[in-house]
Order: sequence, then structure tokens, then C-alpha cells
Amino acid sequence: GQSATSCPAFWPPAVGSHWKQTLLGLKISLSVLLAVITLATILANVFVVITILLTRKLHTPANYLIGSLAVTDLLVSVLVMPVSIAYTVTHTWAFGQLLCDIWLSSDITCCTASILHLCVIALDRYWAITDALEYSKRRTAGRAALMIAVVWMISISISVPPFFWRQVKAHEEIAKCAVNTEQISYTIYSTCGAFYIPTVLLLILYGRIYVAARSRILKPPPLYGKRFTTAHLITGSAGSSLCSINASLHEGHSHSGGSPIFLGHVKIKLADSVLERKRISAARERKATKTLGIILGAFIFCWLPFFVISLVLPICQDACWFHPILLDFFTWLGYLNSLINPVIYTAFNEEFKQAFQKLILFKKCSS
Repeated sequence: GQSATSCPAFWPPAVGSHWKQTLLGLKISLSVLLAVITLATILANVFVVITILLTRKLHTPANYLIGSLAVTDLLVSVLVMPVSIAYTVTHTWAFGQLLCDIWLSSDITCCTASILHLCVIALDRYWAITDALEYSKRRTAGRAALMIAVVWMISISISVPPFFWRQVKAHEEIAKCAVNTEQISYTIYSTCGAFYIPTVLLLILYGRIYVAARSRILKPPPLYGKRFTTAHLITGSAGSSLCSINASLHEGHSHSGGSPIFLGHVKIKLADSVLERKRISAARERKATKTLGIILGAFIFCWLPFFVISLVLPICQDACWFHPILLDFFTWLGYLNSLINPVIYTAFNEEFKQAFQKLILFKKCSS
């Protein structure tokens, strides 16, 4: 007898035609949605790169790392996402083995580099907030370039191994383009190197950054420090000029409670501008820590489902099954992180927001 799966053969032609039209409509809608995400990712990252290049104020080692992250996310949107649209919609690989190898290696390398960039940005922030004086001397463009080079070396070392066992199929026509998951050792190595180890590192770093930033924000700047190399002398007469002296002042040396210190009718006080700079610095630290926290949360939200499936599926093999649509959804959720990163930086980073607005206004005025 006929099985339930053969029922569509008895459907009227009109029903079959309607089903085909509906499927085609869904495929077109999905293509448009994914193309919009890809285009938005390209534009957002191009804007971040241009903003950094054209704004002298943003030419700092910390922003070079952010710029490098934007370039990496731009590579994801140009090299990986357009090909992925065609493959996601059709579920058939029609580009041959060579392009499959190039696409897969670009996917693994660029996505891993994007994730590892978040680690070096967090590491740079951690050193800057916990060892401010010493690290400010070492925080150079050369050091940022070295960190970026290490990120790409690790990313390439994670993407290269599959080539060693894929070469056998180099001359065959393939209908599917995916990493060979039969090598369990590689699956563990790649998922740990690209996601699990960086995530643990990010969580530890962010925890320490948060604690350090909070203690610095809550601790008010002292009015009289242990030692001021220069202190403004303001004499009683209105017309007298300001001068500087070397003074060794200790907290709590005033003669009466909270009254200011007087040495021969000369009032020594910490300049308001110094307190103002400290207040602005604390506000910046708070914002930078908040931005990093949002980046970290978005990163885990986008990539965790994909990497859980990437690790679990090859290990449990036939015992586990996920719908291909769910796998596609988690893959694109990961790609979406390359759009979220530049959006967060332009929305939550005040310096970027101001520079971005100036560029937009400049373009409007010049057009």
C-alpha cells in the first residue's frame, strides 16, 4: 500500500503549484532578510573604520584594536555572509570544492579572529584600569599591532588543520560544504580555541575590570594627597600672582577639623581642574566598562548556541539530531555578532558617537 509520505503525489496540481509558490516566496523573503543583515554589517563596520581613520582624537592604541575588530567583522560580511546566503537558502553547494575550502577557511579564520579581538580589547582595558601608570607607557600602536598579529596567527592555526584531511576529495563534485566532524579531536580543539577558552578569559577579565572600575569610581579623589610636587599658592591679596612650590602634605594635617591649611596666610588647595579631570576620567571608565559588558553579553548570546551544537553533535553523532533550519539559524545568529559589535561601539561609546555625528554632519554640509 501507499505510505503517508506518498500522499503529495495524489494532490491536485493546483495544491502542488501553490506549495511551490509558497516555498519560493519563503526563499525569496529569507534571501532578502539575510541580504539586508549582510549589507547592514558591511555599512556599520565601514563607518567605524572611516570614523577612526578620519578622527584624529580616535587615533589611540585602544581604538586601533576596535578598528581592527571592525575590519575583521567587515571581512566576515564580505567573504563569508554572501556565499552563506546562497547556501542557506538552497541547501545545495554549487560552487565546487576549491571555493568550499576557501569559504570554510575564511569563515573559521574571520569568525575566530572577531571573537579573539574581543579578548585583546578586554585585556587592553584590564591592563589600563588595573595598572594605569605603568601600562600607559607600554600602550603603544606597536603593542596593539602585535596583539592583532597574535589574534590572526591563532585564528589561522584553528582554520588550517581541516585541509590536511579534505585534500582527498579535492577533485570530486560535492553537494555539501561543511567541516569534517569525524575528527573529534579537531572539533574539541577548534571549538575550545575559537570560543570556550576566549569566553572563560573574557568572563574572568570582565569580572576583574568591573571590580577595579567600581572601586575607583566609588573611591572619591583625595583633596590633600600624600605628596603634591606642585601646589597653587593663593595669597590673601587679590592682585598677587599664582606660583608653584614643592610641598609634602599629609592627610589630616589641618589645625582644626575640616578647615583648610594656612601656611603664613597662604591657602594651599588642589586645583579644581584636577578634580574635574578625575571626575571625567571616572565617568569614562564607567561608560567603557558598561560598553565592554554589553559587548560581552551580546557575544555570548550570539555565539553560545552555535558552539554548543558544534561540540555536541559530532560527539554524540547518531544519538543527537537537530533540524537543519535550527543549525542555519544559530550560524546566522553568530554572524549577527559582526553587526552588533559596531552598533554597540557607535551607540554606547561617547567619543565614537560624537565623531560619527560630526562625520554625518560634515557629509550633509558638503553635499
